[in-house]
Amino acid sequence: MASIESPASIGLGAGRRSSIAQATRSGLRLGQWRGPRTPLVHVRLIRDSFHRESFVPPIPQYAHVLSLLRNSALLLVLLMFLQSPALPREQNKRVPVPRAEHDNGWAEQTLKTLSVEEKVGQLFMIRLRVDWLKARGPGYQELRNNIRKYHIGSLAMSVPTEGPSNAINRRLETVTLLNELQQKSELPLLIAGDFERGVLPAHLFGTTIFPHAMAFGAAGNLKYAEEFGRITAQESRALGVHWNLFPVADVNSNPANPIIGTRAFGGDAQQVGDLVAAYIRGARANGMLTTAKHFPGHGNTATDSHLAVAMVDDDLQRLRAIDLPPFQKAIKAGVDAVMTAHVRVLALDSDPGRVATTSPAIVTGLLKNKLGFKGIVVTDGLDMAGLSRLYAKQPGRVAVDAFKAGNDVLTMPANLDACYRAMLEAVRTGEITQERLDASVLKILQAKSSLGLDKNRVVDVTAIPKLVGNPENAIVGQRISDASVTLVRDKGNLLPLRTAGGDKALPVAHQQIKHSSSLLLVILCDSVRSEDGRVLARQVRDRAPDASVIYVDPRVEVARSKGVLRATDRAQHVVVAVYVVPSAARMRTVARGQKHSASLPDSTSNLLNGILSRASEKTVVLAMGTPYLTEDFPAIQNYVCTFSNARVSEISAAKALFGEIPIRGHLPVTLSNATVPEPGPAQAVQPASLRSRP
Repeated sequence: MASIESPASIGLGAGRRSSIAQATRSGLRLGQWRGPRTPLVHVRLIRDSFHRESFVPPIPQYAHVLSLLRNSALLLVLLMFLQSPALPREQNKRVPVPRAEHDNGWAEQTLKTLSVEEKVGQLFMIRLRVDWLKARGPGYQELRNNIRKYHIGSLAMSVPTEGPSNAINRRLETVTLLNELQQKSELPLLIAGDFERGVLPAHLFGTTIFPHAMAFGAAGNLKYAEEFGRITAQESRALGVHWNLFPVADVNSNPANPIIGTRAFGGDAQQVGDLVAAYIRGARANGMLTTAKHFPGHGNTATDSHLAVAMVDDDLQRLRAIDLPPFQKAIKAGVDAVMTAHVRVLALDSDPGRVATTSPAIVTGLLKNKLGFKGIVVTDGLDMAGLSRLYAKQPGRVAVDAFKAGNDVLTMPANLDACYRAMLEAVRTGEITQERLDASVLKILQAKSSLGLDKNRVVDVTAIPKLVGNPENAIVGQRISDASVTLVRDKGNLLPLRTAGGDKALPVAHQQIKHSSSLLLVILCDSVRSEDGRVLARQVRDRAPDASVIYVDPRVEVARSKGVLRATDRAQHVVVAVYVVPSAARMRTVARGQKHSASLPDSTSNLLNGILSRASEKTVVLAMGTPYLTEDFPAIQNYVCTFSNARVSEISAAKALFGEIPIRGHLPVTLSNATVPEPGPAQAVQPASLRSRP
């Protein structure tokens, strides 16, 4: 293997060093955080929010105002602002981050100055764990060294899905260190995120919370998807993230799919394509790169490609009718990148040793030549077992094969050093031509230029509190979630929940169920230590303070099942909230070895069957994730889907259960024995309610 040259040994022209220094100097200077907005501005925002429908107070941002209200003079000012319609509203307008329509020449000029080593490095996107940035620890030092040693072009942000609520205090530190990485890099870095539900995690960044993509399919409103893209782009750019590895363009046509599921907009190709295109329009108009994934389609698989090679058995006719149309709509909408999938599609490439990511027939022949895609082609994670196991003996070869197939960006290799050296060797031996290498690097540099990173690569940390997690956006996220709640079965006519002593529905939150035995909430989740069900339980108890709440996961099922069944017998109404959300982590843990990996584990499945066998007529099953529970539990008589375990979805679920919002969603996928209509194409207007409410 050829040796890796250090930055000091590479001959950089004085002109290039000067231009890099100038670009760095032109960036916004990092100052001390000046703190949140003044109390007067907070008062105006609170006043305006109270005048809006469905006000959802942004507690993390405004809790500190409560201490200020102890001052009687400020309290008087607040009351005056709340009651005075004559005072002008403060509009929290957003100015979209501009995208350059044409390259200003920086990309081509920069390409000419790069060595082979630097060009190869620009192809790699490596993992950036947010926890590495804490206190500039060993992980941060290793990341910084790898960026310098391998001339890395992009970083993929990885964040813990859960954490303490006070972690939001770290967001300024996190973004400051991102700025530091940018300033110390020879070329601007593209920072990417897997932001499938907005900028995640909200507990760290204080960003707007959205439900999973399938909830947008249930709401059926293209404007919602466009707003989703807009808000995610604005908040991402404010935090220094430029590239979203979203939207999911897969059509989830297989109920047993363990890894796509609610990450997809639905099971109808036309609706999925329309929502994908709407999201892309909203995000690109606000300065963010977008990615349609996972080409040529991961929706009809029963295997998680994080763990093993997934197979798509569709024939050409089905591929053309179902899997490919959403990608075609994404391309037409101007999507910046397409991510390839680690799936075998024998109808497109008969070589059983190849997955789509390493198939020239699929990446170059189909995506580039037949579909005419000219943007960046990015691999899914090269460290995923669905691909890495095929290259166990030659870990560097995976990068060469993926690049030769037509990919431009090589994402998160399991062995960065081996992949980097293998790519260098392939270029030096002529296996990869200079022309092919230059074409991919030019795309990457042009993407950086289109985002303005050649002029300013850092963000203004002091502006973050004004741009991220504002109340107007929080209302949008909640409104979308409310519109997605879907009543699938209502055989017992239980909803909305009623008082213990009468038939009157509960139209507002302060009307409460009075008897302790009237309502039982059972939360079936993967871990009782997780956040699943916490918000839902609080919301239910706000409305029914004496409700009993029991959490059950596979580890405690044996100890708690008898108590749950006894409580079921005593309760007037039972709500079973089922949390099954697709993720690679879930597949490695609770779902591993289970008969139905995309559904409940066997132990909690037995408990749900036990509840239904003795009380199905008085039980509402609430799907806080996958909607496919009726496939495994046909005894369900009353079934409500939210398609997500997000906080906004838990709030929407409680509101729907107690009749505070109309249940107006439509099924975005096909379910057995559903009793509500399935959707047609997504509409640009708000959908009508499924039925009138008392």
